Parts: sequence; structure tokens; C-alpha cells
Amino acid sequence: MNRIRLREETLRAGNRSARRYLWLLCLAPLAILLCRLPGLQAGPENIQSPKKKAAVKVSREKKFIIDWLGHKEQLEFFGRLSDRIWSYAELGLQEFKSSRLLADTLEQEGFTVERGLAGMPTCFVASYGRGKPVIGFLGEFDALPMLSQKGRVPKQDPLVAGAPGHGCGHNTMGTAAVAAAIATKKAMDRFGLKGTIKVFGSPAEEILASRPYMVRAGLFKDVDAVIDNHSSSDFGTAYGVSGNAVISAIFTFRGKTAHSAGAPWAGRSALDAVELMNVAANYLREHLNPAHRLHYVILEGGQAPNVVPDRASVWYYVRNTDEQLEAMFERVVNCARAAALATDTELAEVRVLSATHQFHGNRNLAELIQKNIELVGMPDWEAEEEEFARALQQELKSEVKGLPKEVKPLREPRDSFIGGGSTDVGEVTLVAPTATVRFPSNVPGAIGHHWSTVASVYGSIAWKGLNAGARAMALTAVDLLTRPEELKKIRSEFEEYMKTHSYKSFLPPGATPPLELNQALMEKWRSLLEPHEIKN
Repeated sequence: MNRIRLREETLRAGNRSARRYLWLLCLAPLAILLCRLPGLQAGPENIQSPKKKAAVKVSREKKFIIDWLGHKEQLEFFGRLSDRIWSYAELGLQEFKSSRLLADTLEQEGFTVERGLAGMPTCFVASYGRGKPVIGFLGEFDALPMLSQKGRVPKQDPLVAGAPGHGCGHNTMGTAAVAAAIATKKAMDRFGLKGTIKVFGSPAEEILASRPYMVRAGLFKDVDAVIDNHSSSDFGTAYGVSGNAVISAIFTFRGKTAHSAGAPWAGRSALDAVELMNVAANYLREHLNPAHRLHYVILEGGQAPNVVPDRASVWYYVRNTDEQLEAMFERVVNCARAAALATDTELAEVRVLSATHQFHGNRNLAELIQKNIELVGMPDWEAEEEEFARALQQELKSEVKGLPKEVKPLREPRDSFIGGGSTDVGEVTLVAPTATVRFPSNVPGAIGHHWSTVASVYGSIAWKGLNAGARAMALTAVDLLTRPEELKKIRSEFEEYMKTHSYKSFLPPGATPPLELNQALMEKWRSLLEPHEIKN
């Protein structure tokens, strides 16, 4: 009996094993198919696995975006795109190669691209989808003068001495917007998401000269929410009012030529007028709030010392709060009028190049972005990246701490206004709810508008940072496309806010984009930069 029982148990065990084997044979092809589906691949290709919290449930659309952008092929593709724009180093309103590269990339992915908008040849809007909601991505791509620097070199070493360079990381920002939009488009196609996404290719942010004209042209008219981005040394976002509003203007004086030694009394020096205006403006500083800003450069002051200059001009940035900007600008204009009177010259022109508001960040949109930043997490840095960061920090005599390891918490508005820089994104924040993703493409301690930033925003650190930013942006766009309750909260906050902050452009009637402003300067450097351009 024991032998019979043992034989029966052996047969049953064998049958169970056979059944399990048959099940495995049936499931194997399905497992292979799933592994081959885009966005579901695992292993070393996903070199930037997000640090997800165990309790966070990720939708299929978000998982697709995280995996697609995290794939090595996409990291390298968009990274090289950024490096190419870095190598062009084109000044504001002269970004012909940079703008074309980004617009062509979107067009090849199925976006409809309109170019040369709002009176600016390098301005474009790329659209995909149809109907509501309409979600916008902002992207910039202009460089700064005098900042040329070799990439990933931790000491000042110009690529072309005196030439422009990307001292604010705009090469990464236009690219991050394009990467986010393409990832969102692919998710829309795969999962049948309804709505429209738009990329606003915005030139000349460094001279604050595109968004006021883009808003005036009605390009943001039907947009429900806007996701901005900016290169940073951290990963986070914020809301509330920040920065200064600004009016950018050129003051031009006319006088009379004469021999500077033989008959100076016959002349009237336009340069004297510029210098007296600057003296008066510097005395005005004494009576400004410490948070307000006033600075200038002389553009034109004559051509030879022995000829009294009959033409001179000076370019001013006047920065203040939205409420006080126009009154402060009028005081600067009075300094110019007084200088003309004192020198018996003519204040021939006050040309406003651009004028933009403070940044008014939407809280509900920022909170949504923050959740997606935390979902993405900080990139994993390699030893050589840490080594470069520490070497640069040592060179700059800043804290030697390497690259950031944790995302920043949501930054709330400051208790007091401290002024600072400006961005023409501020103009957009008053026509559509807007918030900014700051992504870690720069080294902590690197200085803005400085060679150290140019050195940082090239290569793998920038690649990983902009890729993380693109993920956060695309995930937020998917939330806005699939969760109408979130968009409703954002829109309700914006509409309530606008009851007490109604939009009014600071641009005077007849103002036009200053297309010629950087033309001669860029022509000077373009041929010298071309041998250093990255081709693909």
C-alpha cells in the first residue's frame, strides 16, 4: 500500500510540474512581446531611472513618458541638440540656426510649425493635436555677448576670445521644451489623449524682447496653461510674484560737430549729454528702493577724439515693480531731458526696445509641477561629473560640494520684495497661468551671465539635467490633458487673480522688435564660431 500511495503522489507531482511547464511555454512569447514594447523596456538602457516613492501610483501615460525620455537614445539625441545650440552661441534675434534646428526637429515629429511670428524671424510656434485643453511649453535659445568658453573646462578658457556664449543655459531650455513636447505628443498618440500642445519658440529673452511682442500678437490667446522652464543648479519650482518688471530703452542725443581743439565752441557734444544723463541717473539711485535696479551701457559716443561727436546713445534697463515701473522710467527720461538742456543738444529719440512685467507664478500649477519633479527625482551623477563640478567650485572659490543630490521643496513667495533680475516670461504669466520648472543642468556655485555657466551647460551634466526637466514638464502636461479637475483649479486661481491684476502692456504704441540690435555684433563673430560648431 505504501508503494502504491508513493507512486500515485509521484504521478500527481509530475503532472503539476508538467502543467507549470506548459503554462511557462504559453506565457513566454507574451513576456517577450511586453519587453519589446516601447516604454516598457528595462535594464541598462534606462540610465536615469527615476527615484519613485513606493506609495506613488504612476499612470500608464506617465510611465510611458518616464521610460521613453529615460532611454539612452533620447538622452543622447536631445543632449546633442542642446550642444549644437551651445556651439552656435547666437545673440538675441539673430538665432537663425538655433531656431531652425528646434523648429525642424518638431516639424519632423509631426508638429505644424509657424515661423517668423510677431515681427521676429526667429520666433515660431509649433502645434500638435486639436481642441481643448491647449497646453503651452516655453523655450528660449539665445546666448550672451562676451562669454565664450570651452565646455567642461573648469578654468576660464574662451573658445573664441570675446565671442558670445550660453551664459544662462538657454541652449538647454529650448531643447528641454522640445523634448517635453515630443514626449507628450507620443503619449497622446499612444493613449488617444485629446487636446492641443504648443511650443513657443521665444527668441531674445536675454534682451527681454520677444514675449511682450508675442503676447501683443495674440499668440497666447487660447492657451489654457503654460509650462516654462529654466536651467538651474537645482531641481524645483516656485509660485508668487518675483523679479523686477523692466523697460529697456535707448536714448539718442544729437549735437553739432566741430574741431575739438581748433573751435570747440562751435560744437555741441552729444557725448556730453550722454555722460550728464548718466551722472543724473546715478544720483537718482540714492532715492531708489534697494530692490530696484538701474544700469546702462554707452552704445555710441563718437568716432574720433578730435571731432566733437554730433551723435551719441546710451542703452538703459530700468527695473522696478509693476506698479512703480512707469513712474521710475519717467524720472530717467527727465534725466535725459535735463542733460540735453544742459548741453544745448537735442534728445532726438527715446526708443523703447521692450517692456515686461514681473513674474506672477500660479500656485496650483506650481504644486502640480512639484509633484512631478519629486516623481522624476534628481539624476544619477557619474564620478567624472562630480569631479568637474568640484574643480569648478574650487576655481570660483565657492562651496565645494559637487552636484545636487535631492530635489528642492516647493519655494513659496518671499516675505519681502528683494528685486533682482527680470524675465519676459512675466508677460505670459498675466495672460495665461504659468509656472517654471527649474532643472539641474548647471553646477552649484557657477555664476549667471559668466564663463562658468557656459562651461557647465555643455555635455553630460546638461544632458541629464534638461532630460529630467523635460520629464517633469511632459508629466505635468499629461496631468493637464487627463485630469480636468487640476486644470480647473489652475484656471480658477488665475481668473480670480486677474480681477486685481488686469493686464496692460508696457510697450508704447508703435514699438517694434529691435531686429538690428545684435546684427552687426553677431556678424562679427559668426564666421569665427563656425569652425567650432557641432554638426550633429
